[in-house]
Amino acid sequence: MSKKILVVGGVAGGASTVARLRRLDESAEIIMFERDEYISFANCGLPYYIGETIKEREKLLVQTPESMHDRFNIDVRINSEVIGIDVNKKTVKVNSKNKGIYEESYDYLVLSPGARAIRPNIEGINSNRIFTLRNIPDTDNIKSLVDKKGIKSAVVIGGGYVGVEITENLNEKDLKVTLVEAAPHILAPFDSDIVVTAEKELVENDINLILNDGVKSFKDNGNNIEVTLNSNTKITADLVILAIGVTPDTNFIKDSGINLGVKSHILVNNKMETNIKNIYAVGDAIEVVDFVSKQNTAIPLAGPANKQGRIAADNIAGLNSTYKGTQGTAIIKIFDLTAASTGNNERTLKRLNIPYKVIYVHPVSHASYYPDALPLTLKLIFNDEGKILGAQAIGYDGVDKRIDVIAATMRLGGSVSDLTELELCYAPPFSSAKDPVNMAGFVAENVLSGKMEVITPEEYSNYNKENTILLDVRTDIEFNNGHIEGALNIPVDNLRERLKELDKNKEIIEYCQVGLRGYVASRILSQNGFKVKNITGGYKSMSILNFTPKKSKESNTDSEKLVLDQDTQVVKSKLALDDLNYDKSLNACGLCCPGPLMQVKASIDDLTDGQIIKVTASDPGFYEDIKAWCQRTNNELVNLSKNKGNITAFIKKNSNKTKVKNHIESTAIVKDNKTLVVFSGDLDKAIASFIIANGAASMGKKVTMFFTFWGLNILRKHEKVPVKKSLMDSMFGFMMPRGSKRLKLSKMNMMGMGGKMIRIIMKNKNVTSLEDLIKSAIDSGVEIVACQMSMDVMGLSKEELIDGVKIGGVGYYLGEAEDSNVNLFI
Repeated sequence: MSKKILVVGGVAGGASTVARLRRLDESAEIIMFERDEYISFANCGLPYYIGETIKEREKLLVQTPESMHDRFNIDVRINSEVIGIDVNKKTVKVNSKNKGIYEESYDYLVLSPGARAIRPNIEGINSNRIFTLRNIPDTDNIKSLVDKKGIKSAVVIGGGYVGVEITENLNEKDLKVTLVEAAPHILAPFDSDIVVTAEKELVENDINLILNDGVKSFKDNGNNIEVTLNSNTKITADLVILAIGVTPDTNFIKDSGINLGVKSHILVNNKMETNIKNIYAVGDAIEVVDFVSKQNTAIPLAGPANKQGRIAADNIAGLNSTYKGTQGTAIIKIFDLTAASTGNNERTLKRLNIPYKVIYVHPVSHASYYPDALPLTLKLIFNDEGKILGAQAIGYDGVDKRIDVIAATMRLGGSVSDLTELELCYAPPFSSAKDPVNMAGFVAENVLSGKMEVITPEEYSNYNKENTILLDVRTDIEFNNGHIEGALNIPVDNLRERLKELDKNKEIIEYCQVGLRGYVASRILSQNGFKVKNITGGYKSMSILNFTPKKSKESNTDSEKLVLDQDTQVVKSKLALDDLNYDKSLNACGLCCPGPLMQVKASIDDLTDGQIIKVTASDPGFYEDIKAWCQRTNNELVNLSKNKGNITAFIKKNSNKTKVKNHIESTAIVKDNKTLVVFSGDLDKAIASFIIANGAASMGKKVTMFFTFWGLNILRKHEKVPVKKSLMDSMFGFMMPRGSKRLKLSKMNMMGMGGKMIRIIMKNKNVTSLEDLIKSAIDSGVEIVACQMSMDVMGLSKEELIDGVKIGGVGYYLGEAEDSNVNLFI
């Protein structure tokens, strides 16, 4: 007797189920229900159709009802929504556009209802200018609006995969896009040390990125919509895309007796069976077992959904197939970058209290001497037994195959030692003799065998440095171009002869550029009796964490759009690079730091003043390095651009220190910044400091305010912040004023009455309050820096300071003062 099988829902899970069922059983009666008219489409391709990378809509349709019937003899019923299940009668209730409401019996039932986009209960959420992107009708609605003339801007809410992809594709349509993410970072499957590179790529492609800020309300405003964030920031745009996640579409199941999880996902076993006999479930609506942690979770991905559909079909047909869990292997394109991950990230492992270790490598995509060798960063997470718990990678080429290799190794139960033994294909255009995957295995194996003790950049940031020496083992030119504050520089090649400069009673924390020279240094030091830790990933990994999104300053010129880099006063131009004349060219692609800088220095030395050199490099650090190098050496950076990982710089030699102009506009670096050292914690002096700072900022000057000792009290949060402190630090903090509202006057304080009186007078005379002055300064780009040493002395932690404060040291202040023509001590 033939089986009657009903499948609820199509796309990845349902469509793969019915196709597999038919291949296994030609006699079965198979009916598929789909509530709209599209049973199988490329939902991962929807953003790219909107951005017109995919130009033909038909290419999104994997199977039509007609093709599914003709090839697989499936009874496909579109516009038919299953609205209830009677597990005792073994029937489903269907609401059909053509037939009305009716019942259909089954022998086996497969549920693949998927998930729907979340639309939270926010004021104004029902505006017809707010869209979600989940299916073909959603896509049609967005594209029809985006293609209209006069549509120039969009706000995307949510920085997950869909949010980032639609952001990029709206940008491709020449819309000005703001991406808003309520969490501290986008792309939750990635750790912050990887994802900041993706955030930087968004900003560099003119995306206004707002992190750590959610939506308070929406409001229609004529032909556009106003978005108000929790910070009270207001953004006006022509449309809004909601991409804040999905929720399982299982309301019709809730009274059926089928077990659901805490978030309404369908619970299944490893054969995809529910608690009800002959009922199976697959796809985004189910809970799965995490392959690494073995915990139940939800991972809505197309690949696992297809595999689950196949397994459900196998078990209905009498085959014994099991699903062994989801790794969460995924990949995303972010403009020219690629990011991919597999397994668990650090955040998940910490939440589950699973011990782990981390290493980083920063190789290039193929042999460095072969053209277009582009850098990538690979992070490997593993435990003390060598089991691989997860991996993440980001770069311009070769990211996908490295994560795929590690994901396959994990799936087959391999360890970090197995990564060292993998025999991967090699030729100079494709890889290196030691593939990046092998390199990650080598480094991890060195850690596990005790040949090297590592510390991550995050761990170093929170490390007790009281009895340590920070050692930079890079070359002089690298060190002078940027280093971790407080580091002693001894190049690794000179380390053996200079060991006497180091104290064996102190722990050595050392680093190089990417970790390789650091390993060599750690071996030298440890075998000479030093206790040593190597910062894994080196200076490159440390510097990645320092990126924070900033809004660009744009000119009003349409023909030549100039963007002024706020950190280094370097002008970048969108003019064609071919329009720039140069006297010499240098190809430094494939070289890792300090190679490109050393080549630049040697080449510049051969030029005469006023001559221009064109430099091309693939090391991503070169983008920031060359700006700092030109500023330090007084050479002129005429133009700086990036294209698919290759960085091109035009540099004019200027050894005679005269100001020159290029054909765009003068980029000579003028020491016109303003710095203020705020030592006092008196209310009147704090007001004066911020009045001066706001005034300078309003004139377009870069302003740095360096707060030290009593001045730190100005930056304290008003509310008490629960942080663990020693008794002495707690007593010190108790005695000091907590925040600007508790500051005293330097004269005539009168037990606090003077401070209250001056605030009343300021209010009556419309003089801005200190708190508003502080906010205005931060909003205007004034750099607020708290002295790390003073914080340590006074027992203050970063958590106790107001948002927007940067932590720095005397070295940082002196660097800013060097570029200033006004330096005040208050």
